[in-house]
Amino acid sequence: MTSYTVGLKLGVRAKVLTIEAEDALVAALKIKLENPEALVTYVRKSNRRGDRRHPHEVQRAKTTG
Repeated sequence: MTSYTVGLKLGVRAKVLTIEAEDALVAALKIKLENPEALVTYVRKSNRRGDRRHPHEVQRAKTTG
């Protein structure tokens, strides 16, 4: 799987998350499922160098148990 960075807007606040997904559409839909009121502003492949310097919040997969 590939890491994607997803930008979203919640009300007046912007937020950036990093998520593992098969492609960009799946990454956006996973974020939208967790935050239905959010507006997805962009999705891009994670930039290893830049993301290490400025880490984003990581979206964790929910486990069922």
